[in-house]
Amino acid sequence: MRKKTVKIIASTLLLLSTSACTMLDTKVAVIDDFNLDNYLGTWHEIARLDHSFERGLSQVTATYSLEGDKVVVINKGFSEQKSRWKEAEGKAYFMESNDIARLKVSFFGPFYGAYQVHDITTDEQGNYQASLVIGPNNEYAWILARSTSISAEVKQRFVEKMNTLGIKEQELIWVKQNEQ
Repeated sequence: MRKKTVKIIASTLLLLSTSACTMLDTKVAVIDDFNLDNYLGTWHEIARLDHSFERGLSQVTATYSLEGDKVVVINKGFSEQKSRWKEAEGKAYFMESNDIARLKVSFFGPFYGAYQVHDITTDEQGNYQASLVIGPNNEYAWILARSTSISAEVKQRFVEKMNTLGIKEQELIWVKQNEQ
C-alpha cells in the first residue's frame, strides 16, 4: 500500500512539474522585430476563440505595462450575466530575446501559457494598431486592436492567417465592445 501511495505522489509531482512548463506550437511564426514599448498600453479584444476564462465577457481589454523585467498584464471584461466587471492580473516574460514576440504569461502561480504575436499592423508612424495573438496552440487565439473595431482589410488578413493555422472563422467569437 505504501509503495502505491509513493508512486501516486511521484506521478502527480511529475505531472505538475511538466504542467508548469510552457508548451507551445513552434509552427507559429512570430514577429521577430517586436518593439515592446510600442505594444504597451491598452488593447481591445475584437475576437477570440471560446475558452472558459473569458466565456460570456464583453468589452474585454488587455492592458500591458512594464514592471522591472516583467510585463504586467491586466485583463478586464464585463459579465453580462452577472452585471459586473471581471479582472485578472498576470505577468509575462519573453521566452527568447526581447525582439522575438514569443512570451510566457501566467495568471495563476507557476502555470504559464504561451503568448505569440503572429501578426501586427501599424499606422503611418509605425505605432502598433492591431495584433493577431496565438496561444500555445491553435485552440487559443485573439484579435486585439487599439480601438474597438478593425477595418475589413485587417479582419480579412488576420482571418486568412488563422485559416492557415487551422483556425476557422466560424469558431471565433466577435466580442461586443462599446463604441468610443
